[in-house]
Amino acid sequence: MSYVNLNGELTNWDTMQRTGDAALRYGYGLFETILVKNSVIMLWEQHCVRLFRGMEQLGIAKPTHFTPGWLEKQVVEITIKNNINNVCRVRLQVSAGNGSLYEREQKLPQLMIECWPVDPLVLSLNTQGLHTGIATGLAKSPDNIANIKSCSALIYALAARQAMVNGWDDIFVKNTHGRIIESSIANIFLIKEAKVFTPPLSEGCIAGVMREYIIDSLAGHGMEVTEKELTEQDLYDADELFLSNAIRQVKWVGSLNNKRYNNSTVKHIYNLLFDNIHSY
Repeated sequence: MSYVNLNGELTNWDTMQRTGDAALRYGYGLFETILVKNSVIMLWEQHCVRLFRGMEQLGIAKPTHFTPGWLEKQVVEITIKNNINNVCRVRLQVSAGNGSLYEREQKLPQLMIECWPVDPLVLSLNTQGLHTGIATGLAKSPDNIANIKSCSALIYALAARQAMVNGWDDIFVKNTHGRIIESSIANIFLIKEAKVFTPPLSEGCIAGVMREYIIDSLAGHGMEVTEKELTEQDLYDADELFLSNAIRQVKWVGSLNNKRYNNSTVKHIYNLLFDNIHSY
């Protein structure tokens, strides 16, 4: 039996009925993918800042009890209820509530928290580089909601399908200007001549909490990350590529089609940033 947290109540997943939920009907909602280790939530402050900012931007009312402390309690409680005591992936989703788009009455948001066990090896730097490609026929608009981790993830689902068909581990997504902005599940970093680059948020990538952690932490170690528009050719000219997200943290890219990459700087960055974060 698997349990989820639905609006603060522990609920049996098999008995749930959510047919009227705005996230299910319209993709009108947002979510956080969170790493929990031994009941400690990684990068919790960054997750809360992004969640509350996104709710405000999407016009989703924040109930007074939606505090970082209350949400933290809900997250930890659901991992314990599901007997996941080591490493856990949590999806915390907030939708705009039940009902149609044009209902006048202010609707309360719906909160759903799910969790799954994670193999601790996922947190390690990969020994074999990821094989990647570039999505075709898809482009993401760098509009005002592009940085939100929203429930409207169709472009990523279709990109991931292309990756699976081609036998790739991940796939890069372009914006409507034809520039590379991210992968189907992660932010992208490029290394050229020992300098680190990543697309700015204005290009339309997700505002990743791990992206933020890496940029801030590397700056603290004297390694500046330069935000720069990335073309497809920039990727082929790079010395190294790596991807980041809250669960997989840092994964180096071994190839992009026929282009091969090394990982010496990525190894250095991983060792520099993740010794402390894995000490829990």
